[in-house]
Amino acid sequence: MTDPKHDPDCLFCKIARGQIPSRKVYEDDEILGFHDIHPWAPVHFLLIPKAHIPSLAQVTDADAPVLGRMLAMAPRLALQEGCNPYPDGGHRVIINTGREGGQEVHHLHVHVIGGPRPWLKG
Repeated sequence: MTDPKHDPDCLFCKIARGQIPSRKVYEDDEILGFHDIHPWAPVHFLLIPKAHIPSLAQVTDADAPVLGRMLAMAPRLALQEGCNPYPDGGHRVIINTGREGGQEVHHLHVHVIGGPRPWLKG
């Protein structure tokens, strides 16, 4: 029987289910945070909902609580992972949506990027 909350072909669903290893930053029943395998900056991790949502374009009102939690925890985790505190430090939060928006893996994910500059991108 298939699980509608997971896509068996999705890389991030496989990571969320523990089928592919990751360097975890955070985990609970709904959210997983892990280091990006190709970091752009000294701190670069992803936050994903464990349930499969292809992109921000498919988010519904029912997804608002988990997305709100993801955004609310981003600053705390950024500090935990080595970003300097606001206002002189800080971090960037990015959600790429669709191919033209730079989305490479079609499972909603939030990039949290920071640390001393210069960074590889942006």
